[in-house]
Amino acid sequence: MKKEIKAVLKNRAREMAREPEEQTSSATGDFLIFALAGEIYGIDVALIREVYPLRDFTPLPGVPSFILGIINVRGQILPVVNLKKFFNLPEKGLGELNKVIILHNPAMELGILADNIAGMQPVPFDAIRTSPVSVSGIGSDYLKGIAPGNVIILDGEKILNDKKIVIHAEVT
Repeated sequence: MKKEIKAVLKNRAREMAREPEEQTSSATGDFLIFALAGEIYGIDVALIREVYPLRDFTPLPGVPSFILGIINVRGQILPVVNLKKFFNLPEKGLGELNKVIILHNPAMELGILADNIAGMQPVPFDAIRTSPVSVSGIGSDYLKGIAPGNVIILDGEKILNDKKIVIHAEVT
């Protein structure tokens, strides 16, 4: 019996001492995939607090046209940005499938409007190609690149930290 125990322990020691095999897979990120103006977009799930159905919203007077309004999410009032207007994309109106993707970081929390949600998808970071030169306009500043399947990957941090989205006006 002692010989068997020694053999098992010796095998375990060999296994533990063995060099780990190199992993060929690259780092991947999880992205929420959603539709917007007929295109497929993705945004890093690390920046997403939740996805909320667009039921009611309150339009606000005197704000830029890309601010859809505000919503009440369990007692928290959040602004909703219509990326179609912000990126100058074609409008198709609001429907029952519209969702609000609530983004957050330590400095900001806001919702972005999506036509519908397709789901989550892991994407290897090295598979994200840089945006083509033909992509121009306001939206090009907020793109990380293009993932396989022509998924446009948005830079959620840039959206959250953009001073153009922050509206600070005092009423006199």
